[in-house]
Amino acid sequence: MSLVLGAIADDFTGATDLANNLVRAGMRCIQTIGVPEHALDVDDVDAVVVALKSRSCPAEQAVNDSLAALAWLQAQGARQIFFKYCSTFDSTPRGNIGPVADALLERVGGEQTVMVPAFPVNGRTVYQGHLFVGDRLLNDSGMQHHPLNPMQDADLVRVLAQQTPHPVGLLPHATLAQGAEAAQARLGALQREGVRHVICDTLDENDLAVLAETVADLALVTGGSGLGQTLPEAYRRRGWLAPVANAGQLDAPNGAALVLSGSCSRATLGQVEHFLASHEGFALDPLALADSDTQIEEALAFARERLDEATPVLIYASASPERVEQAQQRLGAAQAGELVERAMARLARELLDAGVGRLVVAGGETSGAVVSALGVTELRIGEQIDPGVPWTQTQVAGREAPLSLALKSGNFGGVDFFTRAFAALGQGGTS
Repeated sequence: MSLVLGAIADDFTGATDLANNLVRAGMRCIQTIGVPEHALDVDDVDAVVVALKSRSCPAEQAVNDSLAALAWLQAQGARQIFFKYCSTFDSTPRGNIGPVADALLERVGGEQTVMVPAFPVNGRTVYQGHLFVGDRLLNDSGMQHHPLNPMQDADLVRVLAQQTPHPVGLLPHATLAQGAEAAQARLGALQREGVRHVICDTLDENDLAVLAETVADLALVTGGSGLGQTLPEAYRRRGWLAPVANAGQLDAPNGAALVLSGSCSRATLGQVEHFLASHEGFALDPLALADSDTQIEEALAFARERLDEATPVLIYASASPERVEQAQQRLGAAQAGELVERAMARLARELLDAGVGRLVVAGGETSGAVVSALGVTELRIGEQIDPGVPWTQTQVAGREAPLSLALKSGNFGGVDFFTRAFAALGQGGTS
């Protein structure tokens, strides 16, 4: 069968998050880092997710990069296009979700698309157009302190209306509860009113299933990774997708275990704290990194002394909002982030040469820096560690065996993620 789904993700961990859900639902999936320069062999692939770094860049650049990804996916024969952004809908008032969705919709020739950011299993739900994280509105969830895209408003209809010149509507839960036929009728009525973008209420997995059946025939869908759990079954009902056993099978892992954590989200801070309660870790400080590379050398020495131990080695720049603010006030937000990313990239390169073969990276920006430094261009998606986070494998220059790699969005994962991830990988692969 031909490639069923082509997805465009606005960051690296978000791409992996979506790919993970597609694999769990029985789709064989490859994730690319950036737009490939050549065609891929997709004979044994049902979905390709192109990972961009377009969430926080200028809107014009995000649009251009996304259109390049679209053109490549269309050339591979993708039947449906999925624009994937974070389940917390984080962006600036000017974009980039609205501008990118507008550009993609125009290029595919569609008249309407949906916005389905919800990921109920991870506590992201939408009701009456308002996004909740757990039992808190988005703007009271910690996302109001996001260092790049602080979210001060939970009303997604209002948020998106600031990013697009086109009308934004709502598919309410009361309609969704009546089933796909009623939902499709509502979308049709909104389209006749000129509404191009529709925020979709979503409270649970059943709502996602109804939405998948509702939107599977659209040329373009947009949202978080939750929709990736239910779209594959809608594709099967249409005869587009054949059953596949072991969609997430990977080779047996090998090599030392390393965690590089750059995220400052609440979830990651809790994971760092949990790890440090019983293990050592090495903390990076942007202020020290600004002065010299001495701290990087110290981190390398710390890791090399411990790579043969059974316990993963943790190097982290994760810090409280107060410490992040102090660094940003002195260095500026962009420079503070770039210093950490540069350090993590060098650590990944040199420690792989020292024997690391199993690597967890926490944080979208950190993940982007690491995969770029390692020259990673493709990831085969394996089985899930925690909701939204799978193991993957990739070939890295200078290493004969595949590198086992997990790219974790800052907000994802249980408190013991940094140790449990490696236990889940084990030594026998994920077949």
